[in-house]
Amino acid sequence: MQVINNKKYEAIELINALYKRSQLNFNEVQEIVDDIIENVRCKKDKALLEYTSKFDKVNLTSKELKVTEEEIKKAYKELDTNLIEIIQKAADRIRNFHEKQKRNSWITPDDKGTILGQMTRPMESAGVYVPGGKAAYPSSVLMNVIPAKVAGVKKIVMVTPPQKDGRVNPGVLVAAKIAGVTEIYKVGGAQAIAALAFGTETIPKVDKIVGPGNIFVTLAKKTVFGHVSIDSIAGPSEILVLADKSANPTFVAADLLSQAEHDELASAILVTTSEELAYAVKNELISQTEKLSRKEIIKKSLKDFGAIIIVNNIEEAIEISNKIAPEHLEICTKEALTLLPKIKNAGAIFLGHYSPEPLGDYMAGPNHVLPTSGTAKFFSPLNVDDFMKKSSVIFFPEDALKELSEDIITFAEAERLTAHANAVRVRFNND
Repeated sequence: MQVINNKKYEAIELINALYKRSQLNFNEVQEIVDDIIENVRCKKDKALLEYTSKFDKVNLTSKELKVTEEEIKKAYKELDTNLIEIIQKAADRIRNFHEKQKRNSWITPDDKGTILGQMTRPMESAGVYVPGGKAAYPSSVLMNVIPAKVAGVKKIVMVTPPQKDGRVNPGVLVAAKIAGVTEIYKVGGAQAIAALAFGTETIPKVDKIVGPGNIFVTLAKKTVFGHVSIDSIAGPSEILVLADKSANPTFVAADLLSQAEHDELASAILVTTSEELAYAVKNELISQTEKLSRKEIIKKSLKDFGAIIIVNNIEEAIEISNKIAPEHLEICTKEALTLLPKIKNAGAIFLGHYSPEPLGDYMAGPNHVLPTSGTAKFFSPLNVDDFMKKSSVIFFPEDALKELSEDIITFAEAERLTAHANAVRVRFNND
């Protein structure tokens, strides 16, 4: 892992490299994705079953695509009771946080009789993609489903690849039941995204698709955007730890490694005012990595996209952080809260020495679906608003319109939109 000691140009090069991670050329994959989407649009269930057999090595019928209540009950029996309680506890905390994000419709009348307002309504349906295979992520189910449920979405459809035995991971099924999923289907990959976007004989079309996935899933979401809404085009995971000499090097290293283990493109960066801390963290990274199950992935991630940046003062550290706009930002300083007003760009901000990033992944309550690759400069975490739509409300009585009529006519004619001007003028031609 490289150490950058007060060399601004090296820090800038690192930032540029981080942004390029999400701009890799996937033309060949895109061609495959396009073919899958078109095939599902035309052949519907038949295409889904063919791809499930080809990619997941599971042969299903259309009737077997949908997860049954019996399968969910069996999942509850198979899952450790303590884990079920933890999933429920996490769901409660996530729900409580997202309840605070709800917005009401509003109407504002004035003394001239006009009424202006905003009507807020939930989307009718949402689709949630949950990765399957060897990995299972009940936390992803909670984070993607609960905001939709809190928003008031009536139909929440979950898709996830089946395991080799044709079943869905018990933890995922229990999380789906607790979160409030209404329908679950055993289908994954780009074909699942196509099914949600266009509908098949078995799987209903939805209004919005959310949830993480591999490059095929990501490109499929990008391709169907416009036919449906999507959450975002997620890039590799990342963490930036901003620390001073008060930080514990063992804690800092562990937090960096918690993100580096995601994949080879993940980024883990320490920006610190303490040279002593910097090299202590580097030593900790080496020793802790050897004890971890995904150490080969971690080593590649730290080598290519990891860095320890030593700066002269905390202001320089904040400047670098705001330029990177990290998905996860940990502020491990003596007075962490005082730095919060200076942070402009970050997906989630963790304050202090006992607010590690995994807390946000599982139990804190805020959403762990966050903007990556610098997009925290203009994107936000997944939230209740993502499942809401807003309509403007306008009512003008005759006198109120007449008062603005000449202004509207002049404005419209300045833009050479004479029909616009006429729509107002005809209402007062007899005056």
